[in-house]
Parts: sequence; structure tokens; C-alpha cells
Amino acid sequence: MTGPRLTPLAASLPATVPFVGPEEQERARGAPFAARLGANENLFGPSPAALEAMRAEAAEVWKYGDPKSHDLREALALHLGVAPENVLVGEGIDGLLGNLVRLLVAPGDAVVTSDGAYPTFNYHVTGFGGVLHKVPYADDAENLPALIETARAVDAKLVYFANPDNPMGTWIAGAQVMAALDALPEGCVLCLDEAYVEFAPEGCAPVIAADDPRVIRMRTFSKAYGMAGARIGYAVAETGLIAAFDRVRNHFGMNRMAQAGALAALQDAAWLAHVQAEVARSREAIAAIAAENGLAALPSATNFVAVDCGRDGDFARAVLAALVKRGVFVRMPSVAPLDRCIRIGCGPAPEMAVLGEMLPQALSEAQENT
Repeated sequence: MTGPRLTPLAASLPATVPFVGPEEQERARGAPFAARLGANENLFGPSPAALEAMRAEAAEVWKYGDPKSHDLREALALHLGVAPENVLVGEGIDGLLGNLVRLLVAPGDAVVTSDGAYPTFNYHVTGFGGVLHKVPYADDAENLPALIETARAVDAKLVYFANPDNPMGTWIAGAQVMAALDALPEGCVLCLDEAYVEFAPEGCAPVIAADDPRVIRMRTFSKAYGMAGARIGYAVAETGLIAAFDRVRNHFGMNRMAQAGALAALQDAAWLAHVQAEVARSREAIAAIAAENGLAALPSATNFVAVDCGRDGDFARAVLAALVKRGVFVRMPSVAPLDRCIRIGCGPAPEMAVLGEMLPQALSEAQENT
């Protein structure tokens, strides 16, 4: 009797996933987290209008979602000042990244990213047989000129760059992104991940024409709009690339409740402003808690803060483990020297109080054991 015959590529892949979810960690520790601050979720929640729209749409859930996401695409196009044909809605940025890599990357093709940047992108590239070329961060930020220089050297088909960055929360001005495009090699596409752009200072988002064939921008309703569980993101690019997604995407992958909720969230500017203000206050609270414990918080343009633990990655991992043991879920970068930090998500006052109580205990335990 024979089992399933994996493709040689699939059989060669490591049996790993990009992230271990907090639910799995809760099951392992036998208790829920008191402060869930590790997944870059929006703890301030979605717009009440979005919740109401999803509740209303629940009665229609016997229907498939609109495979074109027509109403949401029209609203996004109006919001962004582009044509609907420049917009694609998909199953979060993760789903859009997978389809983008599937479209552009064949086995053996070169792809460039930063060493320590968003691991789900790497997961897709490896899964489709692409060859990753990684560029070190510079001063805790992704080095866009070096990424493009590497792309030219290896004839890359795709470059991944997040602005603002995950996991460090750093950012560059949009004008720098625009200037760097002129050095992009012919036939190479820059995937500009702007998942956190709603939290960033003015001028972070570059002014790039939607029909510029060198760039595809990706944004999400998971962060500032508080709808991570709905899995809904969108891409903006020239019409030919957007149309090409129809060749590979799951046309009925979007559920209709998520579509309705995202449309209502997009139209609730007041709630978005409320969340942005709360996140700004929470970033200050995290920085204050870090300083009280002799640690340094990196400046952040996201809904999380990277906190420098002051030593090496082993010490930071010990701090993280001690926090998790005390019911505080956080994550950390995986690559040195970024791994001297832990990454703490923004949240309301009760979660910040838990962090403030448990961080000194975690640091004390880590200091004793390393």
C-alpha cells in the first residue's frame, strides 16, 4: 500500500509554518493569555458599523460572496483615487502574497527580501520553488537601496519591502521609495507591503501611479480596521497585473460577511481616527514601561513597539518565555541583531497594566537564568 506521492518540491520543504498561533500556545500552557500582545492585532476592535454590517449579512451567509468584491472594490478605488480595475480584494495580505508569488516566481527564480522580514512571504517563495536572496537590515530598518542593488545583481523577478516594517516598526519617507524605483531592474516588481500605513506619519506612503508596472501595493483591514479574523486585504497595481490574478486566485475565497464589514469599516473615518489615537497612546505607554525597566523602545510607525532588551537574542528569548509563562503573549524577531528585541503590541489600559506588572518579573527571571 502506498501513501500520497508529494511533488519533489513539496517533499523537500521543511515541516514548518511561519507562525505558531497564540491559541496553540494557550493550549500548551493550559490557560488563556491575560494580555494578547504578540500577533499585531488591533485590540481596540473594529468599527461598530462594521460589526453591525456583518451581523446583518449573516442572514445571507447561505450565499457565496461576490467573487468580484464589486462594491468594496468600487469604494476602495474611490478612497484611493484609482480605477476599480487597479484594485484586487483577497484573503488578507497573506493570501495576496501567495498568489503574487505563484504568478511571478517559477522554480529557480530569484527573489529578494530582508533577512528577518515578514516570514510568510518567504514561506510562499520557498513553496513555489523560488530562490530567496536576503539583505541585512541597516540600523534596524529595511535597506531599500541594498535590496534593489541585490535585485540587479541576481536578476530578481520580485522584491519585497514593507513600509512601515514588521517586525521592527521602522519606516522611511515615501519620497525615498519613489526615488529608489528608478534603480529597480527591468522586469522586476517591487511588492510594497503597507499593512501598517494607517499608523504611520504623514508622507510615509509614496505617491505612485496605480498603473506603474514596477510596483504592487498591498494593504489590509486586519490592522487599523481591526478585522484580522475576517481575512480581507487588497492590492493596488496596474490593470494587467491585477487581471492576471484571475488566472490563479480562489474566486470564491472571500466570505460575504467580511466584504460587508470591510465596506462599512472603510466608510467609518471617525472610528479609524479613534483607533489611531488609541494606538499612539499605547505606543507611549509601552515606551514608558520599557524605560521604567531600563529598556529602550524603538520609534514605531505601527501598532506595536520593538523593545530592545539590551543584550543578545538568547536573553531576549528568555524574557519572552518568562512573559509567556506569566500570561503575556508577545513575539520577537528571529534574526540577529534584531533578535535582541521583543515585539509588543499596542492595547488598552488593562493589557498595558498586565505588561507593566509582569515585565519586571520576566526580566528578573531572565537575568537569573542567562
